[in-house]
Amino acid sequence: MPKLITDTTLAGRIAVVTGASSGIGEATARRLAARGAKVALLARRADRLEALTAEIEQAGGTAIVLAVDVTDAEAVRAAAERIERDLGTVDLLVNNAGVMLPAPIEELRTDQWQRQIDLNITGLMNVIGAFVPQLVTAGTERGVADLVNLSSIAAKNIFPNFAVYSATKAYVTQLSRHLRAELGEKHVRVSAIEPGMTHSELHDHVTDQGVQEWTAGIHDIMLHSEDIAESIVFTTSLPPRVNLQQITIMPTGQPA
Repeated sequence: MPKLITDTTLAGRIAVVTGASSGIGEATARRLAARGAKVALLARRADRLEALTAEIEQAGGTAIVLAVDVTDAEAVRAAAERIERDLGTVDLLVNNAGVMLPAPIEELRTDQWQRQIDLNITGLMNVIGAFVPQLVTAGTERGVADLVNLSSIAAKNIFPNFAVYSATKAYVTQLSRHLRAELGEKHVRVSAIEPGMTHSELHDHVTDQGVQEWTAGIHDIMLHSEDIAESIVFTTSLPPRVNLQQITIMPTGQPA
């Protein structure tokens, strides 16, 4: 039996989580709902979202499912309109959807390059474009709103064969810093979360054998998705005057 909601730290918040069907997104959605937020779950796999929604509702929370591919700008805008209509104005957005496909650059895996750019950058921007108006409205009316973008330690550290993925995450971190400067005066806090190696489905998509062997070697020291989710809940629960701009979360045993 899921644990019933007893901590209402985020009661009254309307949250959106992209990539909510697994990993960090799933864990974050579960924890936001457990703190009292109403949560809209966005991802492509409706069956997984339905199962998570059932779990959240059984525990006394509120969640709705939107089977959306964030690379489809029109579908994301339609989802934003439905969420505002059904739940209220969004004041907490966790931009988590992404993909990691490392490979040596000389292999010229242009299909993988494009997929990472489409999801990690274009998809991110589609979501920001659809929801920032609601975040600004919420910040003005309620005194605080949150935009949390999932970046990576790869945004700043060097990992062979991760060039394109790392570049997309550097984009996320730098964009977040600029958006914080733009939106802060409108009471919208912007945070970039930069996890180190974390157990998630990202690793299931890796085709490079060398990277597979490397991640298998550090499997036991990796962070769990729940670790990142707790950090997001903490960040968005702080007083409105506090904005954690950039948070790097590393496994204790990962040297770089």
